[in-house]
Amino acid sequence: MGLQSKTSSASFEGTEMDLSLNEEQQALRRLAAEFADREIVPHATAWDRAEQVDRKIVRKLGDLGFLGLTIPEEYGGSGGDHFAYVLVLEELGRADSAVRGMVSVSLGLVGKSINHWGTEEQKQYWLPRLCSGESLACFALTEPDTGSDAANLTTKAVRDGDDWVLSGSKMFITNGTWAEVALVFARTGEPGHRGISAFLVPTDSAGFTRTEIHGKLGLRGQATAELSFDGVRVPASAMLGPEGKGFSVAMSALAKGRMSVAAGCVGIAEAALRAAVGHATTRIQFDGKPIAHRQLVQELIAAIALDVDAARLLTWRVADLIDRGEEFARESSMAKLFASEAAVRAANNALQVFGGYGYIDEYPVGKLVRDARVMTLYEGTSELQKLLIGRAHTGINAIA
Repeated sequence: MGLQSKTSSASFEGTEMDLSLNEEQQALRRLAAEFADREIVPHATAWDRAEQVDRKIVRKLGDLGFLGLTIPEEYGGSGGDHFAYVLVLEELGRADSAVRGMVSVSLGLVGKSINHWGTEEQKQYWLPRLCSGESLACFALTEPDTGSDAANLTTKAVRDGDDWVLSGSKMFITNGTWAEVALVFARTGEPGHRGISAFLVPTDSAGFTRTEIHGKLGLRGQATAELSFDGVRVPASAMLGPEGKGFSVAMSALAKGRMSVAAGCVGIAEAALRAAVGHATTRIQFDGKPIAHRQLVQELIAAIALDVDAARLLTWRVADLIDRGEEFARESSMAKLFASEAAVRAANNALQVFGGYGYIDEYPVGKLVRDARVMTLYEGTSELQKLLIGRAHTGINAIA
C-alpha cells in the first residue's frame, strides 16, 4: 500500500500548517468507510445482541490490508504509516468498536511489537499470519489483581533447560478466545518492572486455557477472555525482546495503543454526531418542525461536533509525531484521555437528542453509550493518563 502521511509543519515565519488530506489519504479513508458501511454497520446491532462478531470479518480486514498497516511488505504487511492507520481505525470505530478493538490489539499491540522487538524468525513466522487475517493475536498483560499496576504482575515464567514454564492468569484479554498467539508478560526475575519478560505463546499450548467473559456492558461482540497458564512450556526462542525488558515492550506498545483507542473514540463520536443530526433533522414535534430547529438541540449537536474535531486533531497529532520519529508518549496519553471522555460525552448527548428512542437498541446511540464507556478504562484509565501527563510536565515520577 505504501501510504505516507503529509507531514504538517508550522513556524512564525510564514510556513502554513496543512491539515488537509492528500488524494491517497482520501482514497484510503473512502475505502475504509465503504468497507465499514457495507460489511460492519448492517450487522453491528445483531453482533452486539449475539455477543459475537462474525469471524469472517477478520479475513476481510486482512484482504484489504487493514491488518497489516505499518508492517513492512516483506513480512506480509501493507506498509503505510501511522496516519493511514489512524484514518482506518476512525472508520472502524464509527462502524463498531468491537471490530476496531480486534484490529487495535492484534495489529497495534502485538503485530507492531513483533515488528519492533522480534527476531527475524519471529517476524517471518508470525507477521504474515497476523497481517493476512489467518491468525489473530491477543495482548496478555492485565491480571485479576494488577490492572493499572502492571509493574507488579504475578504471572511467572521459570527457566527449565532450553524452555520457559509459565504459570498464572490474565483477565479482560481482547481477542482472548480467538487468538492463535498471545503476547504474554510474566515475571522472570526481581520484583518490579525490571523483572518482567515478554513471550509469544501459541494458544494451543498444553496447559493454556481460555474462558470467554460474557455480560459486558459494551464491546459485546468482541471476544474478551480470562487466560490461565498451568505449566505452559515454551522454548527460549519464544521470548520477545531481551530478558527483563518485557515492561519496556508493554509500555512501548501501549503508548501507540492509546493512539489506537483515541482514533476509535473519534469514530464513536463521529457516529454519535451523524446519528444525532439525522434524528434531529427528521424528528417532527411541537409546531410541525424538525427538532433541529430547537436551540437546545442545536446546543447538544454543537457540543458533539466540537468534541469530534478536538479529539481528531489530538489523535492526528500523535500519528504525525510517530511518523516523524519524534517523542509522542505524552501526546498519546493526552489524545487517549480527551478522546475517550469526549466519546462518552458525545454518545450521551446523542442519546439526549433521541430522547426515549435512544434507550432502545433498535437505534444506534444506546450501543454508542455502552461502547464508549469502557474507553475510559482500558489501555490505561483516565486517572492513569492524568498521572502520566502530569509526570511528563513536572518531571516528578508520580507512579511506580
